[in-house]
Amino acid sequence: MSECNHDCSSCSSNCSDRDPKSFIEKPHPDSNIKKVIGVVSGKGGVGKSMVTDLLAVAFSRKGYHCGIMDADITGPSIPKAFGITEKAMGNATTIFPVKSKKNIDIMSINLLLENETDPVIWRGPVIAGTVKQFWTDVLWENVDYLFVDMPPGTGDVPLTVFQSLPLDGIVVVTTPQDLVSMIVGKAVKMAEMMNIPVLGIVENMSYVECPDCGKKISVFGESHVKEIAAQYDLLVLSQLPINPNLTAAVDAGAIEDFEFNYMDDAVKIIENAVQGD
Repeated sequence: MSECNHDCSSCSSNCSDRDPKSFIEKPHPDSNIKKVIGVVSGKGGVGKSMVTDLLAVAFSRKGYHCGIMDADITGPSIPKAFGITEKAMGNATTIFPVKSKKNIDIMSINLLLENETDPVIWRGPVIAGTVKQFWTDVLWENVDYLFVDMPPGTGDVPLTVFQSLPLDGIVVVTTPQDLVSMIVGKAVKMAEMMNIPVLGIVENMSYVECPDCGKKISVFGESHVKEIAAQYDLLVLSQLPINPNLTAAVDAGAIEDFEFNYMDDAVKIIENAVQGD
């Protein structure tokens, strides 16, 4: 049998019994990463990158050394939220992540492009190869939690992340719309096929809090996330509000300075879920 090139679409071999984790790539020889958490969504525009930012900041505030791998190559936004404008450096064997103001290690394609507004017009295999390089060539030094901001959907690049990285679990991000069942279902079923635990659901844009009376207003309709979570036997990690102050902090590159408690329960749940792995 010819050597596997990991391109299942062009392969005639029967690999139904193959463990998906057999495709796992080795990290940089000097990397030390304890836990890898993917942040996924079944569709775009649900705030997956913001959830990734908040998770990394929340874990960092608990004393963990965190990293963020921005695997959304064609839509990178992580550096902007942290106010990072410098470029990543490297040598013949190693790419070094850029550290945020509060010591979160970050790697994103925008840290390698000459201009952050330059579009990435690459085909799937090249994008997938870049994601692998963010794992194999980047020095993730003494990272307790590496959060991977994955591109939306269930296509080539998400599949590469699922197969190539030793994910300890994923967090599914969604919004309070009628599409939520289908969106969550796609992500959950993909994770099951890859033998990766689903740690829970974060519902973004869940409500707006009235600044005068504090009433929670369901702008996009009543949430069904708890029912959907029960359907798939999952936990609701957090329901995030639409908060103009949070948006302003991200736009200003000051996500680490924004005070929030949205992720307190999520941190505890994820800690408990992966600490015994």
